Amino acid sequence: MPSMVRNDPRQYDELADHWWRPGGHFELLHWLAEARARLIPPASAPGAILVDAGCGGGLLAPHLAGKGYTHVGVDLRTSGLRHAAERGIRPVRGDVTALPLATGSAEVVAAGEILEHVTDLPATVAELCRVLRPGGLLVLDTVNDNALSRFVTITLGEAIGLAPAGLHDPALFVDPRRLTALCASYGVRLQVRGARPSVPGLLRWLGPSSKRRPLGRIVPTRSTAVLYQGHGRKEAA
Repeated sequence: MPSMVRNDPRQYDELADHWWRPGGHFELLHWLAEARARLIPPASAPGAILVDAGCGGGLLAPHLAGKGYTHVGVDLRTSGLRHAAERGIRPVRGDVTALPLATGSAEVVAAGEILEHVTDLPATVAELCRVLRPGGLLVLDTVNDNALSRFVTITLGEAIGLAPAGLHDPALFVDPRRLTALCASYGVRLQVRGARPSVPGLLRWLGPSSKRRPLGRIVPTRSTAVLYQGHGRKEAA
């Protein structure tokens, strides 16, 4: 891979063949997608819109099968959107800081592993909440902003292959108190809880035979120090 600055979105083009490769660089994102989907109830009506902000290769799609949503995926990179479209997602090329979608159009907005990559967090949160209808559900997961999360994600994670080198910029990691306050300013009362990968799954992933999925899963934990999930509904007008 050519040398790039940290968090350069072009890295996803270089890694596009890893989106659905068992044991590949995005293996952990599959576990996170499954955990995110567990927080999403069935659609209130057939065809209700679910906006998948920063959808990447469409990893959320198989975990929403049968829940009744029209799944709209927004991403900057066409390489990921091609994979998403193959999984039945309606692909929209766009920036999460300026979503090309109507206000109040979504019953659910999912923002999985995207907030720690955006350079304008307030604008992104504003957009996620704008497209969410009153009573709609926001579901997200992201990386906390502290010394431990930087060590686990950058120093350790890149050293042992849990994250591709340079994919994250620790300066963009997200303090849950800041995120909760931002969401509240747009009428979304976010509840957060810690999450972590299962240890047996990590060992299988790092082992010699990580070719079959699922290798592991995300489990809840009391600590939000490294990875955390959030969910909350938008207040009625």
